Parts: sequence; structure tokens; C-alpha cells
Amino acid sequence: MLTSVSTEARGKPSVTAKNGSIKLVAGNSNPVLSEAISSCLNLPLTKAIVRRFADMEVFVEIQENVRGSDVFIIQSTSYPANDHLMELLIITDALRRASARRITAVIPYFGYARQDRKAGPRTPISAKLVANLITHAGADRVMTLDLHAGQIQGFFDIPTDNLYASPVMVRDIRDRFDLQTVMVVSPDVGGVVRARGLAKRINAPLAIIDKRRERAGESEVMNVIGDVAGYTCILVDDIVDSGGTLVNAADALLANGAKDVYAYITHGVLSGGAVARITASKLKELVITDSIQPTQAVLDAHNVRVLSISTLIGEAIGRTASEESVSSLFD
Repeated sequence: MLTSVSTEARGKPSVTAKNGSIKLVAGNSNPVLSEAISSCLNLPLTKAIVRRFADMEVFVEIQENVRGSDVFIIQSTSYPANDHLMELLIITDALRRASARRITAVIPYFGYARQDRKAGPRTPISAKLVANLITHAGADRVMTLDLHAGQIQGFFDIPTDNLYASPVMVRDIRDRFDLQTVMVVSPDVGGVVRARGLAKRINAPLAIIDKRRERAGESEVMNVIGDVAGYTCILVDDIVDSGGTLVNAADALLANGAKDVYAYITHGVLSGGAVARITASKLKELVITDSIQPTQAVLDAHNVRVLSISTLIGEAIGRTASEESVSSLFD
């Protein structure tokens, strides 16, 4: 596959860097998001070829001068995760050998993040391995969105910014709901901190789903902690993969008297039959971001909606390039 990415100048001021020019380079994982970020920053995507040889080896050629430039690579490591990860590594290597001044890997969805600890004997910590690969390929810093586990930032030996989709979600929730009737729900105990943060932003009460996972990809809801009767419940999480947890959680909340159940999830992995499972469920609506490029099935689903995080990432890139605070975006 051949991808040559470029855009025309848009006739308005673009973001500026303190040292050298800014370049945006996009891999093949999410070209729609890359174009949207380019538009937000009024910066053209750097002309590049990212293609495959006959045996599916990745080949990269940067077709513009990047010597001394502040370069941002936009590439999620989503499905197919290994292909997109290799693209990221090889693009990074190409830029390093082309004498880019600084290389920032912008990874809206960081694959392998769920393998952040030894889950059992003789198992890997793959998130640390991937962090090492990105660092040794030549990245100077990393920017990502809603890491599955915050400690993954510490797996990198280079500066790492973990952005949050919550401002985008809060804005959407405020526009669409009567906040007096909303309750935020964490679908498991591990996501309580994330759910509590969003609940605080909209001044809503919090409930928790107590679940027991018998095997990977399956979950059984055991109990609802909190009185959800009469509330419009909003489930909040970082990743939706098989959709089983959300479907079971929605059933449990409705059985406990919830009026309606919505879900706001950052990364819509939605593998296998997840979309069909969501559309057939009692979930009123699933809202995801475009950190992973939505499939046609996702776009066609009647109860799945996509929010764009291009403005958020574009603002973070602009602040990084001009050496301004990124964390103040979330104050």
C-alpha cells in the first residue's frame, strides 16, 4: 500500500516553534485524524511515502527536508497493532537519520498498554518492551491519550505527556444532558479514579460496578455500588474492546432502576463482534473518540457516536512546539 500525505496551505497563520520549523508526519493508522490535526494547526502534513514491499516489509521515505526541524509523528498503534507499531519505529528511524532536531511520537492510542504488569508467572510486560522500542528507535518524547495505566509514563526514559479526553467528553455531556439527573458510573473498581474525575467536573454523583472477570474477554457483573434508581447513568472508561463489560453493566444498571444508560469511552477498539453486541444491547448510546479510526460498521451503528480529539491533540502539539505548558489544558 502506498500512502503519500500532504495538504495545501490554508492562508492563515500557523503554529510556530521556538527553534526550527515544525513538521507533521503521518503513518497509515489514522489518516483522517492526521488530516484533522493538520487542519487545526494550519500546517501541511509532510510529504512521505509509507508503503509495503511484496513480503509486507515496511518502507518509509520522507520526501521533504526535515534537518533541524521539530517533527511530530501521528500514529496510533491500533489494529493491526504490529504493522502500525513497525511503521512508527521505522518513520522515527528515518527522521533521526535525516537529522530532525526533535522527534515526538504522537500516539493517540497506545497499543499493548493493557500488558502493563506480570499478570501471571512467565508472562511479559509488553508495554515496557514497546516503550523501549520507541525510545531506542530515536523518539525524543511521547504524547499519548488516556493511557490504560498511568504508570506506563514511567516505562519511558524520555518525557511523556498523557493527555485526557475528559474535557471533550465533559463539553459534550453538558450540551446533551440535564446534569441534575446524571450519575457517572465506573464499570469496574480499577476505573474509579477516572470516573471520579469526570463526575467532579460535572458535579454529578458516582456509582461503581463490582464485577468478576472469569476469563479474558468475558465479564460477569456482580453488584452495583450506589443508588442509581431514576438517574441517567453514564459509564466512563478508557477502552472498549469486546463490549461485554459495557453490555453487562448497562443491564445491571437498568435492573437497578436506572432511567437510561450511556457510555463515554476514549478508545473504541471494538474487536470481533463488539459493534453488533453494542447495537443489540440496551445501551442507549456509546460515545467514543477518533483516537482509533472508526470502521464502517462503527459509523453505521445507530447507537455509536464519534467525538473528534483533533483539536485537543493539535493544541497540545502547538504548546509542545512553542515550549508552553501542556498540563494547563486540563486545569
